[in-house]
Amino acid sequence: MEPTPQQEPQSVETAVLEDQRYFQERLTSMGNIEQAYPKFSNSLSIAEFRAKYESLENGAHDESIIECLAGRVYSKRESGKKLVFYQLQQRGVALQVMADARLHAMEKSFRDQHALVHRGDIIGIRGHPGKSRRGELSIFPTEVHILAPCLHMLPRQLRDKEIMRRQRYLDLMINGCDTFIKRSHVVRTMRRFLEDRGFYEVETPTQEVLPGGASAKPFMTHHNELDLDLYLRIAPELYLKRLIVGGMDRVFEIGRLYRNEGIDMTHNPEFTTCEFYMAFADYNDLMDLTEELVCQMVHEITGGSDILELKNFKKADGSPLSINFARPWRRLPFIPTLEEKTGVTFPAQLDTDEARDFIDRLCVEHNVQVTNPRTTGRMLDKMLDHFCDCIDPTFVTDHPAILSPLAKYKPDNPQITERFELMINNIEFCNAYTELNNPLVQRARFSQQAKAKAQGDDEAQFFDEDFCVALEYGLPPTAGWGLGIDRLAMLLTDNPAIQDVILFPTMRPQAPATLVVPQEDAEPSAANAKKGAKPAAAAQPEQPKLNKKARRALAKAEAAAKYKAEQAARAAEAAEVAEAAETQPAEEN
Repeated sequence: MEPTPQQEPQSVETAVLEDQRYFQERLTSMGNIEQAYPKFSNSLSIAEFRAKYESLENGAHDESIIECLAGRVYSKRESGKKLVFYQLQQRGVALQVMADARLHAMEKSFRDQHALVHRGDIIGIRGHPGKSRRGELSIFPTEVHILAPCLHMLPRQLRDKEIMRRQRYLDLMINGCDTFIKRSHVVRTMRRFLEDRGFYEVETPTQEVLPGGASAKPFMTHHNELDLDLYLRIAPELYLKRLIVGGMDRVFEIGRLYRNEGIDMTHNPEFTTCEFYMAFADYNDLMDLTEELVCQMVHEITGGSDILELKNFKKADGSPLSINFARPWRRLPFIPTLEEKTGVTFPAQLDTDEARDFIDRLCVEHNVQVTNPRTTGRMLDKMLDHFCDCIDPTFVTDHPAILSPLAKYKPDNPQITERFELMINNIEFCNAYTELNNPLVQRARFSQQAKAKAQGDDEAQFFDEDFCVALEYGLPPTAGWGLGIDRLAMLLTDNPAIQDVILFPTMRPQAPATLVVPQEDAEPSAANAKKGAKPAAAAQPEQPKLNKKARRALAKAEAAAKYKAEQAARAAEAAEVAEAAETQPAEEN
């Protein structure tokens, strides 16, 4: 069937010009731009208004009370010439506004004033509380003021991940803030959990002369006054352990880390972790604490169930994923697990050239992908990723010392450390270990890392002599723990991509999403042409220079998005008109 002309998508030029005409019309309608953004003080939030007046009876109006509210307009519906309905939202709470011409007390006429209000505008309302005859709590305004107009057409729905991540403000407006409110709750719960157990929250430097505490490639910066190259921190570990040496027996830090690595579904170069250090404890104590903390959060989400149902995380067959958090969690020792998967016995000494060659052959045999440099530590780490099958929470324990330069060795085997990683859905969530507190062994471990760095491993750790000196003053037996808050938020909010739980994820720069067409290229709208008005010229922001191919691709993407939004808007508006025709006359009487 051939599409009718009404079904055909708009051309790129038409879509861009339509948005620009809307922009110019809004600017024109605002009049004096210096007075177009007035101040306004609200007496209650919408949530407080609802709590205070929800008990009003149906049809009740209390004109003796005046309240001032503010929020964003999410829908506008007219019922005749003397009644306008708005849906107002603030912090995710909605309220109906019933604007009745009989109550209007502004200089402009009722019709002219409400003609200025558009979907997306932030408005302030002065009016009295009441309920419609059908029991809908409302505010009945005597005054409606536009506080901040929305100069672009607000989409009815937004599902494009690229736009959601680049224009987070638009995502929050259309899809709500639930994910990020839950993330905030995760951080608050973690902080309260640690404070209740006697931990002190501290802050450590984010710019360091030597990055340490993790195996990762750092970002570099430069301090002009000191004429000194610095690194953005990859972990706060070495500073936090210095505090333990100083006598602060339990400390934690929640903050940003920066690693100059790839971007994928579970990695963002800038991310948030919680790290804590606990004197007179070991990694067994931390496994128990980890189970307690994570299960507490899961139970708050599920209402007490150990089963977390995730509709957006998928199994290999495409079905939704279920994760069982029932305690105790499975524990898999690192080397025995690899021996079971490969069917061979690993060398007792893993820091020799012979061991490196042995593991290299295993990687080739089992098609384990490892990029250069193929050091023993990198290959062991990739082998674990390759063979790991941990959907339900699993502690992978007892890592080789060559993989764990800061972890304490087991008393009966110096080649193995008291370390664990928490794996859920085959993703690492947590890394913890009994801390190495022997300064002589720590120097030897740093020397091994220096050798790996000389072989080309840019993720190997630096030799930090100052930290070794701190250990010489005596680090008590200590256990340390780090958890990625972003990944935990992914799990608890059912978002498979880390970019969807970070408000402003790292992305390659692009031109602004909304193109501003030069004034001389825009056709006047029908309304302005009829009045003979000329749209006011808008200041043109400086645009990044794009080649012709990039401009065409950007314009096509914007046009497609606008067309989809407009089709949805027309359908929604038709539904609103039909609903108003059915329901509102009864309210008007």
